[in-house]
Amino acid sequence: MQRSGWKRLMAVTLGSSMGLMAPTGGALAIESCVASLKQQAISSGVRPEIAERMLKGASFDEKVIRFSTSQPEYKTEIWDYMAFLVDAERIKDGNKNLKKHRNTLSAIEKRYGVNRHVVLAVWGIESDYGQFKGDFYTPHALANLVCAGKRRQKYFRGELIKTLQIASRGDVPVSDFQGSWAGAFGQTQFMPSTYNSLAVDFDGDGRKDLVNSVPDALASTANFLKNAGWRDSRPWGYEVKVPSGYSGPSGLKKRAALSTWGQRGFKKIGGGNLSGKTEAALIRPAGANGPAFLVTRNFNALRSYNASTSYGLAIALLSELVSGGEPFVTPWPTSNPGLSRAQRLELQKLLNKNGFDVGEADGKVGPATRAGIRKAEAKYGMPVTGRPSWNVYNALGGK
Repeated sequence: MQRSGWKRLMAVTLGSSMGLMAPTGGALAIESCVASLKQQAISSGVRPEIAERMLKGASFDEKVIRFSTSQPEYKTEIWDYMAFLVDAERIKDGNKNLKKHRNTLSAIEKRYGVNRHVVLAVWGIESDYGQFKGDFYTPHALANLVCAGKRRQKYFRGELIKTLQIASRGDVPVSDFQGSWAGAFGQTQFMPSTYNSLAVDFDGDGRKDLVNSVPDALASTANFLKNAGWRDSRPWGYEVKVPSGYSGPSGLKKRAALSTWGQRGFKKIGGGNLSGKTEAALIRPAGANGPAFLVTRNFNALRSYNASTSYGLAIALLSELVSGGEPFVTPWPTSNPGLSRAQRLELQKLLNKNGFDVGEADGKVGPATRAGIRKAEAKYGMPVTGRPSWNVYNALGGK
């Protein structure tokens, strides 16, 4: 749902170092800026016909600008994040793809030294194993961020030109640049600059195509993680039991050898001693009452893909589960857990059924769904949050 308050956009003044003219006709007039971008791309080596095709029809997109400036309506708790990203459906699909792409994943693991289950998990989280491509034509989204955005225009200009260069080389067809509002695209969501530096041609067809080639996408992900410091000789980390009354070092910057953590009284949840010189840090993402983990620098490599502890743990957990491992043992400290994707879809259907119109049920929790949840929460005497939670799901008849 789009916000009705966007009637127009004030003229944007871009830095002189960018060589762009600010649009003068309001929100709908970015054409002169796009024309300037086209010429800059051609000057940077982009084939003229490619620049013309990819920027043709680029016009003001309120949604791109809104996404680039808006903040989440509520803080996503880690149990919501994990319930959505690591659900039964994603685990099941992961097992299918592990079997289907066994040979490719094995070859990637051998060449790059990155655990195949971790590569698979990144693929699963980023695009649901290639099933979700994104909602935006990235050249047009990037053009909006340059010509009508409020920040980082120079950065997005560089990403746009790199996007056009990728197409100009013939790596990805012009029509296949579908991705995020910020310009990331491909089955494992690379920004264009990362694409240029770390994408690889693993299927040997002469092109680095992370959109249409699963081998290229997965190998490029492994190359990214290797470059970020992943080493298959060490685990990502362990869930641990914290000794009673512990008040010592914690946080990603406070590292010590696993043997030192063992001497401090920490124990692996699954059994076994903490020993060896591998360095690890203690993280407690839900506070003292939730799960605790000792994480190695491999966990940092996961976070380099997306600088979020919740994201890193989602990748780590999914990789464990598709490899036949166990889920985290310590429960999240909540009596109102989050919902899986299937439950979110069912929640929308239940909201509609009970008179809280949220539009067509698609499993995506946007402003309309949150508004419906808030109305339901108010009706049933719950704290009004707009959060897709078990309590509101259950109150509406979910099972």
